[in-house]
Amino acid sequence: MLPNPHITIIGSLNIDFVTASPRCPGPGETLTATSLSVLAGGKGGNQAVAAGRASFISKDKQDVTVSMIGGVGAEDPYYSTLLQPALENSGVDTASIEQSTTAQTGSASIIVEEGSGENRILVVPGANHAGLMSDINGIVRVMPKSQVVVLQGEIPRETTMGLLEHFNRKGEAKVIFNPAPVFPEGVPLSALRGTAVLIMNETEVVQMARSIAGLPVQSDIVVDEDRFDPAGFAGNFHEMAGVEIVLITLGAKGVYFSIRNGKCGTVTGVKVAKVVDTTAAGDTFVGYFSAAVARFLATGKRLDEFEDVEKAVSAANAAAAVCVQRRGAMQSIPFAYDMV
Repeated sequence: MLPNPHITIIGSLNIDFVTASPRCPGPGETLTATSLSVLAGGKGGNQAVAAGRASFISKDKQDVTVSMIGGVGAEDPYYSTLLQPALENSGVDTASIEQSTTAQTGSASIIVEEGSGENRILVVPGANHAGLMSDINGIVRVMPKSQVVVLQGEIPRETTMGLLEHFNRKGEAKVIFNPAPVFPEGVPLSALRGTAVLIMNETEVVQMARSIAGLPVQSDIVVDEDRFDPAGFAGNFHEMAGVEIVLITLGAKGVYFSIRNGKCGTVTGVKVAKVVDTTAAGDTFVGYFSAAVARFLATGKRLDEFEDVEKAVSAANAAAAVCVQRRGAMQSIPFAYDMV
């Protein structure tokens, strides 16, 4: 029997302090909020949980092996009682998570508006920007042999750029890169070149396009949805950076996908009765799609032969739609066996 395909997520781990409120307070204003929850989160952790849960084709069978590389505070009780169990109960191997004696676990303070489900987030990086997460060679040394590596934007930029260049140059594993948030200094073309899968929303794709063109990244970009051309942006990443698959999430309108071989299209968005909390929806999409890529690569075919890309996008989109109807980050992500 062949071993399971292996995904390694390298990224952030946070404790989320989530406050539900009728609305966000203005400057100098104090509001009475509805509730406070302490939850496991971080984009890296969320994506690892999503990949792990996507691999549970039944309650007792996992068809993709998922590992997490990250950093937490060694004396933080929230790791052993909350974050680590959330990962491991989702089928994620935590052996390569460093417990730092010099930095605290990262944290995120999140205000969720009850009416719209929209969120506002303040992040303290902590161990996400210290120790192992600032050591490219150290990460490579502890990383298990994997077909797929998933990266995002909540660890140091230098680490992310170095890992992109390392894996894209050596070809040991296919890189799925979700540049969220986009680094203010941008992502140079040299680091992005050869990336297997690039997953962005409309704002991120504009910022990334400016970055690889050598232009400054603007944090206050407003996308004109009526004039937004996902095909044009995707073609730019294929031609300039050699990206094999470009996915552009379009909110309620769905997801645009483009493969370098010319296959492209839009997967319609999933309508939901009520959006409760959008936290981790994008991470759920990334994790589910990553699991699909790992399964496909295990067949021995090239990524540009991924004939089921539309099916994989649809499944990832459906999982994200479930996520937005639940509160929180990791605990809102569905298991694959519940999606049937």
